[in-house]
Amino acid sequence: MESFSLILAIVVVTALAFDFTNGFHDTANAMATTISTGAMRPKVAVAMSAVLNLVGAFLSVEVANTISKGLVDEAGIRPEVIFAALVGAILWNLLTWLVGLPSSSSHALMGGLIGATIASAGVGAVHGDVLVTKVLIPAIAAPVVAGVAALLATRLTYSLGKKADGKASEKGYRAGQIASAGLVSLAHGTNDAQKTMGVITLALVAGGAVAPDSDPPMWVILSAGLAIALGTYLGGWRIIRTMGKGLTDLQPQQGFAAQTSAATVILASSHIGFSLSTTHSVSGSVMGAGLGRKGGVVRWSTATRMFVAWGLTLPAAALVGALAEYVTGFGSWGTAVVAVFLVASSAAIWKISRREVVDHTNVNDADDAEPAGVVTTAMAAVTPPPAGGTAPDEPSATIPAPAPVEREPSTTTTPV
Repeated sequence: MESFSLILAIVVVTALAFDFTNGFHDTANAMATTISTGAMRPKVAVAMSAVLNLVGAFLSVEVANTISKGLVDEAGIRPEVIFAALVGAILWNLLTWLVGLPSSSSHALMGGLIGATIASAGVGAVHGDVLVTKVLIPAIAAPVVAGVAALLATRLTYSLGKKADGKASEKGYRAGQIASAGLVSLAHGTNDAQKTMGVITLALVAGGAVAPDSDPPMWVILSAGLAIALGTYLGGWRIIRTMGKGLTDLQPQQGFAAQTSAATVILASSHIGFSLSTTHSVSGSVMGAGLGRKGGVVRWSTATRMFVAWGLTLPAAALVGALAEYVTGFGSWGTAVVAVFLVASSAAIWKISRREVVDHTNVNDADDAEPAGVVTTAMAAVTPPPAGGTAPDEPSATIPAPAPVEREPSTTTTPV
């Protein structure tokens, strides 16, 4: 019983460590556009996001119940399975953070749990209907819905603000962007913090500490909220740079439209218990807002790398989770080996990240701009021009003609 209690404690600590990585990995979802447009200073933005993440953790337990009661069969799931799942999720979070790609912490957790469960109890222990309806379908639908909503909202904001004073309008949108960023942070707490609550509750059920079908205990809700808030406050500056500057260049009007659209999608999904990826929702809304402004550019090379990471998240985390579960099956020494591997890998990734530090002082340093691609050019071509020409807030998509090249006078003389 003592060793069993020890593994249960290890699972809880590891789950909170995942929650911490989830916080700094997904800070960009709430605050990247606010920081990139200058609406808030970076440190103030992440502090506000951390507080609202903590508040959001107490608003609902629907997503937590989806994980603890719906995704996998509680019967036969050992605490070691949960531990192996968390190892896969944490390592994927750290790797994508290192390269600055906004992948889904939610899907990393789902993938790790699915892989470890299959390795332990077989395919039948995974509830396929729940996986499809509450994980996979929202993963595809969320960025599309949020992107279309943000595109339309951006078009609407520019249309309504044509005759408004430029500086007054920009100031108003910055204020609205702060409010919408707070809403995204609140939504993130209601969705992502609950995933850790669900995993811890599942571990407690597997360890016999709570009865099956129980809601998360209050101490689980509080600890998960604090862990994700702390991770959020530290800020995932690498991913904030990618989301705020690497994907597209946003003005306050676009930032407001993107965040409002994403928050609406996330809150609606949390209400009905969808284990939605906030990363997918916010990334889709940022791209939609980028396409919604005339002449706006979405950097499709960055977007393509992001899409590839999305596609790899579930299978990669599942593979690591399954391998970790296989090793833990050898007993206590196997669990110790996996724990040492997790700590060593995490330390190595952190050390590599120190070679090129990204923090609040350089997060808005933009990379070289990528020229408009086929999709952006097509969107600009079908956008009707404003009545009085190009609006002051909407740079023209016309490519200027190259400047004439001055030639030096010839020094060749004609023979007499």
